[in-house]
Amino acid sequence: MENDDDVPLGEDEFAVTDNEGNEEVVEFPEAMTYDLDSLLNLYMSKTYLSGDNDCQMKNENPVFAKEVYVERLSRIPSVMELAYNDVVQKFIDRYSGRLRYSVSYMLGAANFYMPIFEEALEAYKLPLELKYLPIIESALNPKAVSRAGATGLWQFMLATGKQYGLEVNSLVDERRDPVKSSYAAARYLKALYRIFGDWNLVIAAYNCGPENINKAIRRARAAAGHAQDDTPITAAEKDYWHIYPYLPAETRGYVPAFIAANYIMTYYCDHNICPMTTRLPAQTDTVIVNRNVHLEQVAGVLGLDIDMLRSLNPEFRHDIVPGLTKPYAIRLPLADTGRFIDNEDSIYAYRADELLNKRIEVTINDDVPTYSKKKTTVRKRTNTRARRNTRATRSKKTSTKRSTAKRKTTAKKTVRSKAKTTTKKKTTRRRK
Repeated sequence: MENDDDVPLGEDEFAVTDNEGNEEVVEFPEAMTYDLDSLLNLYMSKTYLSGDNDCQMKNENPVFAKEVYVERLSRIPSVMELAYNDVVQKFIDRYSGRLRYSVSYMLGAANFYMPIFEEALEAYKLPLELKYLPIIESALNPKAVSRAGATGLWQFMLATGKQYGLEVNSLVDERRDPVKSSYAAARYLKALYRIFGDWNLVIAAYNCGPENINKAIRRARAAAGHAQDDTPITAAEKDYWHIYPYLPAETRGYVPAFIAANYIMTYYCDHNICPMTTRLPAQTDTVIVNRNVHLEQVAGVLGLDIDMLRSLNPEFRHDIVPGLTKPYAIRLPLADTGRFIDNEDSIYAYRADELLNKRIEVTINDDVPTYSKKKTTVRKRTNTRARRNTRATRSKKTSTKRSTAKRKTTAKKTVRSKAKTTTKKKTTRRRK
């Protein structure tokens, strides 16, 4: 058999050796392993990003002494520990090297998303450095979906998203809503801090769940011979770097990736990285709709680019806003909110039959497309069929009951008839 030591490392993992000579395999977070060309093509075409002509990005990535990285990290204003070690250096090298064009994108997208993140974090009195978590979670792609099904900028799993108030159905996925998901993430991070009281553990728990952090703490205590101790867990035993070898492989890279993200988003110029420029509107506002409306209706009447409108409203999976179900907010450039109100009736009427009743193609796991009508139409048709089925079932049940009743009545009559005949015979015999 092949020895584990002989198994070659994958492209998206690396090995580090601790102070005791033990080798640990570390995985890059999933958002750091995306195919770069397709990622940039998607981002640049869908999020209104373009290169900055005033900044010429060089392919040369300078290499600095260890002391330079340590000093730079110490200058970042933070209440969180931004440690430097070989693992952190690996992630800095990844961002400044292979992912430098992805960093260029994220710097451009950050102009739009970071104020949203900061507002949510500030509302819950959390460290603003946490605004860089979506960089390692989703590479600032609001429509990102992980292999496990985590979705959106903050990569919420379905159950966790619903637990923190995010609506998910066939037409709406609020995990992709930049504002609502940011406030949900802030609440979740605050809950994790109440549990662990340490920001590195909070960040790690955000990635792998609090259960895995507690398991790692118990394993670290067991390795130190304290598994059966009744003494409380000390702060040293809950230190992230102390339990590091006992964490899942991807989580081992999560906190170092977070530190590296803080570094590269602060010192990108020193690595010859130029931010892209975003053409998304700097100022936006929302309008509330109480009727079903398609984003193409809004774009068509107001003369807006549909891709820009989709970028502002990524939570609507098929461009349909189901306002009849409940009021929904549509985000628009600030200058166009008044025009929406003035033209609201025209918007609802524009191509309504075509857009609101057209079939929607849905790709499922086995890549077989299935089709369904718009949600409201499906509901009506389903109810009609249900009524028909119910009537048919009732009719069958009624017929069955009647048939059964007739059979019972006939049986009773037959029994009575036989009983009378028997009685007469007995009476006749007695007379004889």
